[in-house]
Amino acid sequence: MPVPDTIPVTEAEPRTVVLALLDWYRAALLRKTEGLSDGQLRAPVEPMGWSPIGLVNHLAGVERRWLRWGFLAEDVVSWADDEWTPAASTAEVLAAYEAQVARSREAVADHPLETPSRIGGRFSDPAEAPPLGRILFHLLQEYARHVGHLDVARELIDGVTGE
Repeated sequence: MPVPDTIPVTEAEPRTVVLALLDWYRAALLRKTEGLSDGQLRAPVEPMGWSPIGLVNHLAGVERRWLRWGFLAEDVVSWADDEWTPAASTAEVLAAYEAQVARSREAVADHPLETPSRIGGRFSDPAEAPPLGRILFHLLQEYARHVGHLDVARELIDGVTGE
């Protein structure tokens, strides 16, 4: 996969690189859903068993769990029963995803990678509370894996491939 156009290939500062790559994968997720009908977005893709909009909804939940409940220790719902099969409309899921991404960006905006997670949300023991950098790298691997899954799903749905 080529390095995103958002950062020069010579950039070496870890925070800049991981945040730029994370934003690139967020945009790739949305690019890979463009052009699909509502029915295609909501229909489970076989043999995987999940729908593209379910994957978008899941990644909104991943961001909420790791950054709001984990890093910020906010009192939020950590897992929705309909995470992979959202009852909300496609437009509502996409809007909620975009809103969660905006909140995630705000959550990390002024924190160095070494900043430890707050205690009281997902983490009750300071010894088990990861620093922001570890959380961001986890999110990056989640996106890389799931956007790859969506590549396969999109090809199965309508044959579209590409970045």
